[in-house]
Amino acid sequence: MSVVIAVVCAGCAGGNDSPPASAAGAPAAECGQIASQRDTTRQTRAMWITTVNNGDWPDKAGLPVAKQQAQYRHLLDVAKKLNFNTVYVQVRPAADAFYPSRYEPWSQFLTGRQGRDPGYDPLRFLVTEAHARGLEFHAWFNPYRASTQADRNRLAPNSQARLHPDWVHRYGGALWFDPGLPQVRELVGRVILDVVNRYDIDGVHLDDYFYPYPLPGQAFPDSATFKKYGKGYKNIGDWRRHNVDTLIQSLHTQIHQAKQWVEFGVSPFGVWRNKSRDPAGSATSALQSYDDIFADSRKWVRSGWVDYIAPQLYWPIGFKAADYRTLVPWWAKQVAGTHVQLVIGQAAYQVGQSGPWKDPEELSRHVALDARYPQVGGEAFFSARDLAQDRHGFASRLLREHYSRPAIAPAAGTGAPPTAPAELVAKDGRLNWKGTGAAAYAIYRAPAKSPACVAPNGRLLLKVVDGDVHSATDKSAKAGQTYTYYVAALDRQHRVSPTSRGAQMTAARR
Repeated sequence: MSVVIAVVCAGCAGGNDSPPASAAGAPAAECGQIASQRDTTRQTRAMWITTVNNGDWPDKAGLPVAKQQAQYRHLLDVAKKLNFNTVYVQVRPAADAFYPSRYEPWSQFLTGRQGRDPGYDPLRFLVTEAHARGLEFHAWFNPYRASTQADRNRLAPNSQARLHPDWVHRYGGALWFDPGLPQVRELVGRVILDVVNRYDIDGVHLDDYFYPYPLPGQAFPDSATFKKYGKGYKNIGDWRRHNVDTLIQSLHTQIHQAKQWVEFGVSPFGVWRNKSRDPAGSATSALQSYDDIFADSRKWVRSGWVDYIAPQLYWPIGFKAADYRTLVPWWAKQVAGTHVQLVIGQAAYQVGQSGPWKDPEELSRHVALDARYPQVGGEAFFSARDLAQDRHGFASRLLREHYSRPAIAPAAGTGAPPTAPAELVAKDGRLNWKGTGAAAYAIYRAPAKSPACVAPNGRLLLKVVDGDVHSATDKSAKAGQTYTYYVAALDRQHRVSPTSRGAQMTAARR
């Protein structure tokens, strides 16, 4: 199931005419031509839900299952309230698992002890609850962090860091897998494909952790690996980038071979390279993902190895070293002419901090700036707990000023759209239609005097229901008002069919 949040479109009230209470739709093909128009209201609206160190969920290790589940439902309800349509949920924070895994132990952030069974399958629960609310679920993996602490003896016996200590290095008080080892990259691929094949996820998500962020005076200890595998490379930096490139390209291929509709996205550090270092870089003076963590994010976009890129632009407008106003157009330029979607990572956690972040309107200004660039396909906010807290009303402001209506994520494929629904009937307060093979159905509500056929239009979007559902009600309809309804089918890649022919209905007087 790959659907968006099911909420009512504001400002879609119909006229005062009172035609017959029901009308059957004609064959959907009659609306095919007009439905080819582009819907400019599509937008990804995502939030990160962190599990490492109990950042967002669960907020404490070892909670009773019922309390864990209640906390997660609350975060999803926050997403729904804000008209978001996607969650990135961390299911492998540190070579551990939020699901029964044949490769890695249960996460300590669930039960308080790595390897202890929580008594249920959290990932199945996480996916089911997200889909029930019309939210896309992207499983978020950390590929190379083996442990947040450096003592192997505190890890479960089946931890890969204990089974293969030669795969792991201590660095910065933590344990990190060596990305230069082919067996490490193979492990990451097996872990991720295991989840893709076993769970009904909508996407695979990686963040900015590849090689660890550099520490002053401390080199990552992979010189022996470079000596063994680095032949043909001028320097260790080029070899490290090759290792990360290999993982990204391989994952993209394997994921789509397993399930074509599952999206693969990465959220890299927001600066690729500074223009002072590379003419193709941005007019910034910050840490560079290309040089410092060996993540050539620009290459992944230009090579088509990711379906979406979500750079973490965690700086305010006017910040000299990395101005938000500079980086958005730079990233927009990188995705232009590609099939890669651009989602801008937003620093909700910064709201209330010193400087520009004291102003709760800062993030609202970010979203307004994004809207000036058609290449920007939406935003993602770090993280869920901050959105739920709504410090200084920043999240409420986003809802009021930018997200007052629901949205379907941009289409992720270039193939043919699904078959349109047929025989839409509106009667006795209920819509019914016929259709097969859809992942979801989008229901649109328009004024009563609307034409028989319309293009799918997000400004009229009422709700989205699961593809197994062929009926719906409109509880928000004003008593005595008449509306025209349309239904379109969505596939797993958000491609939308032509709408059905419109059907009118007058809301009952209560």
